[in-house]
Amino acid sequence: MNVLTVVAADPVTDPRWRRLAAEPGASLFTSPPWIKAVCRSYGFTPEARIALDAAGEPVGGFAWVAVQDVRGRRLSSLPFSDRADPLVAEPPVWTALLDAAKTGDDQLTLRCLDDSAALADPRLRAIGAAAWHGTPLDAGIDELHRRISSTSRRNIAAAGRAGVRVDVRDDLDAVRTFHRLHVGLRKHKYRLLAQPREFFENIWHEFHEGGADDNGRCVTLLASLDGEVIAGAMFLEWSDVLYYKFGASVPEHLRARPNDAVYWTGIRRGVERGMRLVDWGLSDLDQPGLVGFKRKWASDERRIVTLRSGTWLQAPEQEEFGRELGELTRLLTDSSVPDEITARAGALLYRYFC
Repeated sequence: MNVLTVVAADPVTDPRWRRLAAEPGASLFTSPPWIKAVCRSYGFTPEARIALDAAGEPVGGFAWVAVQDVRGRRLSSLPFSDRADPLVAEPPVWTALLDAAKTGDDQLTLRCLDDSAALADPRLRAIGAAAWHGTPLDAGIDELHRRISSTSRRNIAAAGRAGVRVDVRDDLDAVRTFHRLHVGLRKHKYRLLAQPREFFENIWHEFHEGGADDNGRCVTLLASLDGEVIAGAMFLEWSDVLYYKFGASVPEHLRARPNDAVYWTGIRRGVERGMRLVDWGLSDLDQPGLVGFKRKWASDERRIVTLRSGTWLQAPEQEEFGRELGELTRLLTDSSVPDEITARAGALLYRYFC
């Protein structure tokens, strides 16, 4: 490995980072528009280090944000993202980047796929894992239809017979309609707060009109039955990959199989757009139903590993805030609370969950 120079950079504006973020092996979650949407929504300031070779060409990068709130100070790469794999292929480049980041004793948490150079770093320990699924779009639509599970094929046909219609939309009103579904699902099924509507709107602004260039797009798929929206998903394009980022549905209409119709429309969208892969994202291993649903569509399955370094010593009052945050969540997601109030609570409190 040649001598490297490591420089500080803003991953939102630095053209060298944009070059790295568009290369094979990079992902949506290290793209400038995604980082900008997250930081704009939650008030973070992103930092990055870029490794340059002897000719001044970028050969690796690493980005994170410092979070400092009532719960203490910690570093995250990157918050509210499925993963944020360091943009490196060689372990020595990763070592130089983390050395230059000077994280000190601050706790650093990062998520990456199971082939990342960061996994071999003795300064990091694995503290968790999740499932990742992908569908390579390396064939025509008929062949891809044959490859998915027979259950999925039956459900797609059932959705068609039931009259489910899926619209592919790129307008902001569609994002807002989907967010209402998202709030309801997280509240009534999982007893969790939802990310703020502002976050979804910022994603739309950055990928629809804010500088994603030809690498990025945002579309919302809305499934309707008899004029009522009963399911939806937000898909984002970055480089040549289509990312399924958020999905939600109305439980009482699941017999019409709207989620299967949405997933299949997403695959068809990827083929039409010339994408090479549909990335179905992260699934917690303690949600076997979600993992099983994605397996019906994906031929690739891997692990996303959570790594951590340093320490994060919380004062008693910080630990108490964490417990109170959990209790507030339970109260604000009670079925007696109007969804609008639950949505407003998510806007106020969600940043403390990173």
